[in-house]
Amino acid sequence: MAKSTRTPRARRTRAVPARPSTRDTLYPLNVVYARAGVDMPAWRMVTPDQIPAPYRSMLVHDDDMTSTLERHYGGQVVLRALSTFSRGGWYFRRVLLVQEYSGRPVEMGAIRIKLGAFETRLKAAILKNEVPLGRVMGEGRFNYASRVKGYVALTPNPEMMGVFWMREPRTLYGRRTEIMHASRKIGDVVEVLPPV
Repeated sequence: MAKSTRTPRARRTRAVPARPSTRDTLYPLNVVYARAGVDMPAWRMVTPDQIPAPYRSMLVHDDDMTSTLERHYGGQVVLRALSTFSRGGWYFRRVLLVQEYSGRPVEMGAIRIKLGAFETRLKAAILKNEVPLGRVMGEGRFNYASRVKGYVALTPNPEMMGVFWMREPRTLYGRRTEIMHASRKIGDVVEVLPPV
């Protein structure tokens, strides 16, 4: 009997991604993208000094982004929910903040928020997905602090280019913050700004 001269084909294995951790720089953006089957953009950590103007003034502070964006653009921003889901008492949402008068995108954010930290009225407002989180907490007189954990420079993926109306990729900037209430972390936020 003749021996086969064919060499066995190597099996293709698909790498199983590690489970996202709250310590990951782009958490929870990595979670909402993985859930949607969207590849993450290329990114790198940067220092505040490496962020060019006007991005630096819009990102390097401890205020909420809603009021910062409204001051920068001179008008109210509104929320458009891109995706939402709940997991273990946490509410995840990916949103687009847009200028109220033009519809122009001014930020994409991915948020993980502990709903149990809020009283019923504020929780209902968050779940309606109509008002930016910063405004919900500000108008609801909810005592919180934003704590910046790091800054990033990103090369947008095709999905991000689409939500930001971009024709070609260029470096974008963003930040990751934690939301603190009564000395406890109740949220994680990644905020990315479009070309300015």
